[in-house]
Amino acid sequence: MPPQTQTQDARPRRLGVELEFSGIALDRIVELMQQHLGGEVETVSPYELFLRGSRLGDFGVELDFAWLKRRGRERAGDVPDEIGQIGENVLKLAAEQLVPFEIVSPPIPLAELWHLGELFQILRQAGAQGTSSAPHYAYGLHLNPEMPDLEAATILAYLRAFVCLFDWLRQRSKVNLSRRLTPYIDPFEKPYVKLLLREDYAPDLPQLIDDYLRHNPTRNRALDMLPLFAHLDEARVRSAVDDPRIKPRPTLHYRLPNCEIDDPNWSLAQPWRDWLQVEALACDSQRLQLVAEHYREHLSGLAGGLFGDWAALSAGFLLPELA
Repeated sequence: MPPQTQTQDARPRRLGVELEFSGIALDRIVELMQQHLGGEVETVSPYELFLRGSRLGDFGVELDFAWLKRRGRERAGDVPDEIGQIGENVLKLAAEQLVPFEIVSPPIPLAELWHLGELFQILRQAGAQGTSSAPHYAYGLHLNPEMPDLEAATILAYLRAFVCLFDWLRQRSKVNLSRRLTPYIDPFEKPYVKLLLREDYAPDLPQLIDDYLRHNPTRNRALDMLPLFAHLDEARVRSAVDDPRIKPRPTLHYRLPNCEIDDPNWSLAQPWRDWLQVEALACDSQRLQLVAEHYREHLSGLAGGLFGDWAALSAGFLLPELA
């Protein structure tokens, strides 16, 4: 558990999980989920389904291909022409070799996450394939932890903790080549990192959001803050990044880990425990101040941090009980 287990209104904190994988047909994925979690299946299109009313809430399951999803929604209930259907089927077959299916969980209380661990085992036994199954599989596991509160100082602490531990997290995650070549998990660039780590940087919420948007007008970050900032001030975010894929919610969006669902030694516990190091550092102001000071010195060295092994150095500040 993280140091802060409740939100500011005394509710248990929750975690949303997004899992990308292939190897199982969409209908079979939902069937396995329903057997394990209960609920009713709602079909939006051949490429999008929901599991409604499960013991954990409502899940989305889809083929992560925007054109096919849009096409499926547009012709829902219509009888397609034969040529159009053949072309769509060919594209679907090609897409299934290149893009993942994705399960999007509801926000789940942290004490209930073991249900997802069981589901991942069921999917693996059914043939789910993860990042390492093919060189071109850029599949990820996304964690969406609910914030303990929405104060600017708290959000800044999480951002600082994340940038201080990013090199270590990337090393621990063993991000494969196909994912490193995509822009989806780009790190924060050095000017923004230096701004976050400045000793005198104490922005209010509007300034924190504006600074983030000026340096990061994109969803393509290993820690995507746009859903959280859209939840807090949607108009401000939309004026800088008008992307319909931004879903406002009071959570962070951590996108770095691979999905290794086909590895029997892998589980949700591993990336979650790594993330807990960020949680623990963000909630420990003295340790965070110390780590930030060392990282500033590292970045301001003669080589600007280019050749030093900050991943190894930062590991010295971690909590060993979470390793």
